[in-house]
Amino acid sequence: MIQTIRTACAHDCPDQCSLLATVEDGRLIRLQGDPGHAMTAGFTCAKVSRDHEMVHSAERVLAPLRRAGAKGEGRFAPISWDEALGEIVERWQRIIAADGPLGLLGYAYSAHQGQLNRGLLLGLFHALGVTRLQAGTVCDSCAEAGWEAACGSVGGTDPETVVDSDLVIAWGADLMTTNIHFWPLVERAREQGARLVVIEPRRSRTAERADWHLRVNVGTDAALALGVMHVLARDGLCDRGYLARETVGFDRLEREVLPRFAPERVAAITGVSVADLERLAHMYGRARAPFIRLGEGMSRCTQGGQAIRVVALLPGVVGAYERQGGGALLMTVPGFGIDPSALRRPSGPAQTRLVNHSRLGEALLALTDPPIRALFVAANNPAVTCPDAGAVRRGLSREDLFTVVHDPFLSDTARYADIVLPAATSLESEDVVRSYGTYSLQFLPVVIEPQGEAWSNRRLAQELARRLDLADPVFSMDTKDLLRALFRGAKGPAATLDLEALPTAGPVKLAPAAGGQRFATPSGKLEFYSEHLAAQGLPPMPDWVADPVEEADGRQWPLRLLTAPGYFQAHTAYSGVATLRRREGAPVCVLHPEDAAARGLSDGQAVELHNDLGAVTFVLRVSDETPRGVAFVAGQRPAGEAVAGTVNMLCSTRYTDLGEGATYQSTRLDVRGAS
Repeated sequence: MIQTIRTACAHDCPDQCSLLATVEDGRLIRLQGDPGHAMTAGFTCAKVSRDHEMVHSAERVLAPLRRAGAKGEGRFAPISWDEALGEIVERWQRIIAADGPLGLLGYAYSAHQGQLNRGLLLGLFHALGVTRLQAGTVCDSCAEAGWEAACGSVGGTDPETVVDSDLVIAWGADLMTTNIHFWPLVERAREQGARLVVIEPRRSRTAERADWHLRVNVGTDAALALGVMHVLARDGLCDRGYLARETVGFDRLEREVLPRFAPERVAAITGVSVADLERLAHMYGRARAPFIRLGEGMSRCTQGGQAIRVVALLPGVVGAYERQGGGALLMTVPGFGIDPSALRRPSGPAQTRLVNHSRLGEALLALTDPPIRALFVAANNPAVTCPDAGAVRRGLSREDLFTVVHDPFLSDTARYADIVLPAATSLESEDVVRSYGTYSLQFLPVVIEPQGEAWSNRRLAQELARRLDLADPVFSMDTKDLLRALFRGAKGPAATLDLEALPTAGPVKLAPAAGGQRFATPSGKLEFYSEHLAAQGLPPMPDWVADPVEEADGRQWPLRLLTAPGYFQAHTAYSGVATLRRREGAPVCVLHPEDAAARGLSDGQAVELHNDLGAVTFVLRVSDETPRGVAFVAGQRPAGEAVAGTVNMLCSTRYTDLGEGATYQSTRLDVRGAS
């Protein structure tokens, strides 16, 4: 029997596509884009189109496993679920009795975007009062902090309105790789005369297709945006009426900051010529409805928060936030009005000890009072994704650290576990997902029964809660009651949701009301000057100043690392699909021809990227897609796929200027031939 089941993608991606899954005799055989969803528009990306291979992969973990070799070796023996859960509960209870709950670290993150499957695991950790993950710091905490400094906690411009724009700027956003369903809307705008400008350091897939690609030096986006503001103000291209009505502090910025960002100085900082800077500013200032799609990647450097903040302020300078088709979009999440606290914080202390992703290795190796004695990881792969991944692996190697990993595959992190539990994919359990790049929400039915003995995160959280005698009602609720709990505190668009109809409704659009961008800052306006930041001792106005640590590192290490998601391997959630691994190829380092020649390196040879933190070995690709002085590495790949190592072994644990985010793009290194 063949069935077609409507579902949605729950991978960590802004699009969160609506999908049509074809199931034949209990086997998933095809995934297609849903033509009934305006954003998905009937097609899906090259990665998710192979998710049927992921579900049925011979590499999946299909039964609970107990370690049978050294940590990191990856040797395990199968055990029963009852044995596994019994050992986990017994060890956790012993640690809690000896050290209190802070001896356990709960680490569940974003590989599964389902609100129930992610929420209940976080709720379990919250109810137990354990050490918790300071979530988002390897990904979006800095970008969110930069956006909120300007706009407050609000969603950005509805991406579907870009069809009415006459100028689209992809600023640090490789749409073809990370936001592919925005692309057809951009093309519709271009058919009506709009121009596409891409601002990023390398010639990405999107940059190749743009009307104009403007290369900017890594880490200098804030200076470029301030330079654009300087020209807009100098040449009378500001919307003074909008600035007076809807913003605060532009007069101070114009008087105290913008004079330092004249085109000549900005050109020296950013690598963008004076002529190109002025052309960009005039193009933006004269556009009827300019739309900026911000990428989070430019926030992952020491001045990343300022970069997002200044770019988010640009539409306010020209009044674009109140025009149909104009404005800016970073993420949509705050616009839904969903309050997940009923699931994520059912009980337990409001405050507890936090561990930042970036300093997981340090926490595992050096934290005391008490030390971390047990670690639970789900929906993430910190041995690859965290900065200073070498320190993370040393911490995971501790014989006295009891580690449990719940994953569909034997990830790099799982290889260090004492217990590995088989995880169901999002296609194998009920849930609800909301996009963070569109205003779409959708229910996920069970498309196919869990393979082998796999359990969903939700089932595992509820069973562990039962065995640990947690009495919170959410740990015994069925799907219908969990959805009621999830949306009980909803405000705005989410408060209008018909929960009874949701399971069969398909994609539901929950966009804020039309009528221009709203702001949720303390003033209720777009803030060029932030009293809130000033009270924290942070710069109240956006700025760019040279970072002395980066300058010192640059004198020792001549190349700067640039990372971005791979087209077929955006992150390690796709590593279990052999087809996608083959299409992406071996992990490579891309160097400009002049940088390769200066080091006597040739295309295709094995090269060692190295700095004070360590060394990794990749295959070299020589191409001018990467600017001089930059070593580009695509994707976060498991160590076993490279010649040796994974790129985040070279990244420090320094924080960004806002949001305590990771600073991958501030990494300095050099490249030499591998011995």
